[in-house]
Amino acid sequence: MAYLQLDNIKKSFGDTHVIKGVNLEIEKGEFIVFVGPSGCGKSTLLRLIAGLEGITSGRLMLDGKDITETPSGKRDLAMVFQSYALYPHMSVYDNMSFALKLAKVPKDEIKTKVDYAAKTLNLTQYLERTPKELSGGQRQRVAIGRAIVRAPKVFLFDEPLSNLDAALRGNTRVEIHKLHRALGATSIYVTHDQVEAMTLADRVVVLRDGLIEQVGTPMELYDHPANQFVAQFIGMPSMNMVNAQAIPSFSAQTGGRLPADGFLGVRPEGLRVHPGVQGIGAAAQVELIEALGSDTLIHVNVNGVPLVARQNDRTALQAGDAVNVELDPSVLHFFNREGQTVAA
Repeated sequence: MAYLQLDNIKKSFGDTHVIKGVNLEIEKGEFIVFVGPSGCGKSTLLRLIAGLEGITSGRLMLDGKDITETPSGKRDLAMVFQSYALYPHMSVYDNMSFALKLAKVPKDEIKTKVDYAAKTLNLTQYLERTPKELSGGQRQRVAIGRAIVRAPKVFLFDEPLSNLDAALRGNTRVEIHKLHRALGATSIYVTHDQVEAMTLADRVVVLRDGLIEQVGTPMELYDHPANQFVAQFIGMPSMNMVNAQAIPSFSAQTGGRLPADGFLGVRPEGLRVHPGVQGIGAAAQVELIEALGSDTLIHVNVNGVPLVARQNDRTALQAGDAVNVELDPSVLHFFNREGQTVAA
């Protein structure tokens, strides 16, 4: 049996059905990421696991025990919120130890656990400071440390990096990844940021409208999306999606694998832009160049269809230039009219 098992979990608020029947098995030590657009139900599902919201129907099992009706404080879970939720008048040490003090854990044991968490998170030198004396990234580490000292069975993260700037997000993401490897803990992480999902997860759970669209490793979802929604949600920039009839020269290269009323999907790295070359691929016009340093994104228009190509070298092309766009036939994806993946 899985370490954490969600069995047909549903949640309704009145007549509004938010979670519509989620089945998921999570193994001990896994790092699972819930990802999806705003309103897909990912944070609600996390709150159901935490016990912060009641489950309308279904069953939740943890380590062989049914915790569906177990109060939040007795589920042996620890949650890290988007807001740090630190006590401003308390020191870092007191913030991290507060839950243990309430549980009447012996002082020596509290000190041992706090010192361990502080060392793991590089917070030892800040234990006597108050939250206002810390940076945003340090405050988030304190919130994580507060969860660590409880030694829960499962860590729950609800968009913990959303309040940080871009640089801190990157640094803290790396720290969370290292922390997971060091602790070997079971973790569930909610985010709308697919970069976090792709870099942190053992497996990614893609949600839409209260249902799971696909579960798999980051690269499984990237290389073998189950449908058009997953294909376009995973990957940045998004997968190019072309109606089967829109660009005849592209459709001709699919060897009959593309449904006549379906869609051709190709990732930006599967397109190559040739400046001023005739007879290769499809004629196009450059609309925008995004020079990102290590990568260059070239936005083109082919027969009225906007496409994005990614290349790892720089370009002298400019907006308005006439180009030809070549398709790499080895990395194509095919979808039927309903948006479901068709076997290549």
